[in-house]
This record gives sequence, C-alpha cells and structure tokens, in this order.
Amino acid sequence: MKAWISIALLTVVLAGSVQAAIDTYEFDSEADRQRYRTLVEELRCPKCQNQNIADSDAPIAMDLREQIFRMLEKGESDQQIVDFLVSRYGDFVLYKPPVTGRTLLLWYGPAIFLGAGFVLLGFIVLRRRGSSATAANGLSADEVQRLKALLNQSSMDNKD
Repeated sequence: MKAWISIALLTVVLAGSVQAAIDTYEFDSEADRQRYRTLVEELRCPKCQNQNIADSDAPIAMDLREQIFRMLEKGESDQQIVDFLVSRYGDFVLYKPPVTGRTLLLWYGPAIFLGAGFVLLGFIVLRRRGSSATAANGLSADEVQRLKALLNQSSMDNKD
C-alpha cells in the first residue's frame, strides 16, 4: 500500500513540473484563428533546426507567436507578416525559400549531384568494358592457343 501511495505522489510531483506551451490568444473571428494557425505552422523557428513555430517551446518561438498574434490584431496581411519575419530572420524562417541566386544550389543541387553521379558511373562502366575487351583481344595467336589448351584440359579434369 505504501508503494502505491509513493508512486501516486511521485506521479503528481512529476506531472506538475511538466508544462506545455499553450497559447491562449482570443481572436475576433474563426478566420483569424485559422490564419494564425496556418502562419505558425508554415514558419520555421529560428532557433530550432527543423521545427515550426507552433511546435517549438523555444523562447524565441513563443515571442514570434505573440508577434504574429499582435500583427494579426493590427490587421496586417499574411504576406506582410511573412515579409517582416524574413527581413528580421532571413529566408531560414521559410520552409520553402524563394528561388534566388543564393538558393539555386539548395533547389537544384540534389538533381545536379545525382545527374553527375550517373554520368560518372556511366564513364566508369564504359571504361571497364573497354579495358576488358582490349585485354581479351590483346592476346597473340600463340597465347590464344595456350589458353584454349588450358581450358580444354581443365574441362577434361572436371569430367573425371
């Protein structure tokens, strides 16, 4: 019985220390609430590597959620909010950064490297095919006769 009481007490103490980041913002309309959810889910937390603002518990993510709420309350458009965050934190806050000179490698690099790998693989295969064909054709007539004799002798030994 004491063990159960100890477990229950420990559970209550540990559960009290766990706090989730819950935003309690009051919106004028359901459309504003939906715009808020869309924005915080499509923008990346500047501190976290791959987490959106909605899911991050980082202090900066909490500040950004509050900033987005205030900007929505002022009546700013989604594009104005995104532009503000991009001007402040760079294209990193966007999951889909725009195609610019700085992001060309990000957008097209994987396809370029994959294509270069296939071209390199093709050259290697062609070179090996060419070298094996040259080695087989580079034998003199005497060497070809000796090779045939060895192969015939080997096949005779295997039959026995």
